[in-house]
Amino acid sequence: MIGDHHRNTNATATAVTAAVAIVATGLAACSPTRGIEAVRVLQDIATGTRPSGLKETTATPRRQTVEYQAGKRRYVGDLYRPAEGALARLVLVPGVTPDGKDDAKLVAFAVTLARARFAVLVPDLKGLRALKVRSEDAGEIADAIRHLAARNDLGGRQRVGIAAISYAVGPAILATLTDGLDELVQFVVAIGGYHDVEAVITFFTTGHFRERADQPWRQMTPNAYGKWVFARSNADLLSAASDRTALSAIARRKMADLDADVDDLVTTLGPPGRAVYDLLENQNPARVTSLIEALPDNVRREIAALDLKGRMLAGLSARMILVHGRDDDIIPYSESVALSSAGERTSLFVIDSMAHSEFDNLAIGDGIRLWRAVYLLLAARDGA
Repeated sequence: MIGDHHRNTNATATAVTAAVAIVATGLAACSPTRGIEAVRVLQDIATGTRPSGLKETTATPRRQTVEYQAGKRRYVGDLYRPAEGALARLVLVPGVTPDGKDDAKLVAFAVTLARARFAVLVPDLKGLRALKVRSEDAGEIADAIRHLAARNDLGGRQRVGIAAISYAVGPAILATLTDGLDELVQFVVAIGGYHDVEAVITFFTTGHFRERADQPWRQMTPNAYGKWVFARSNADLLSAASDRTALSAIARRKMADLDADVDDLVTTLGPPGRAVYDLLENQNPARVTSLIEALPDNVRREIAALDLKGRMLAGLSARMILVHGRDDDIIPYSESVALSSAGERTSLFVIDSMAHSEFDNLAIGDGIRLWRAVYLLLAARDGA
């Protein structure tokens, strides 16, 4: 779907096509019409902008820029209107990408959802576009949900959902916990998301993860992207201007070249900035908790504000559809496992070869699991 890796569309299309015959044998156990539509939607996601059966049978949705306001806050977003009329409404939250709502893969995904008769609003979240994840994003996402739900020029008003990718999953779920939105948001799609911020920090700094605290650590090589997104997200919270400047520069330099020498910048860090850098450079999972405790108060408060662990997710009325790649090297799949355990109305689909919210060399079994996820999304659209 949308992430930071190359998508192997040929391998994906092959897996989806091979899965179609298997899926077809099980359509009698569900809605055959919706099952066939799920196949077409999944194939369209896999092919991106290339031809597909869904493109051949549906008119191109209309994309338009919309402006909306919540209190004194003014926003811009893209609204994708289905040509055949909407059956449900969906706020699609981009991941952490400098292109934001204009990311080419995100646009293709939004168009596919609109072809599936979702009225899709993609808000322009400046923080995520600046490669920063902040708890204040939840308020901006909540405003987007309210705006989309209140529009009287779209169909499907009775069914509203939200889909989020990667680090945006946390703020998106936090938005659904906002007063008045729990009953309004009826379904949530989380792709490559997280549950426990400390566990995510442990992974992107040390490569260690585990599905439960009583299980032994497992390890894989993490993508350093998440580590430097954390640095950029928290640099602004440091009290000293010199720390803010140095940590931001370290993050920019490392994002451009992971092997870049940053010793000249590290030496300028004061104790608060050095506490953040020490956490990022740590390789021992047993030290993560104490290193987080040593962070400046503002940074620790922001971590707590973004955390989903301990939240009353079991009380959410929304159906949650969770999709995560077992080989994800930015956020480990164990986070979606934990997220599924925290909620009651959840369906979890762990895909063996999806990387970080990307299709890559899908096996037939993965194609079937993704078909089931798409089927549930369409069922949510239909109120089934």
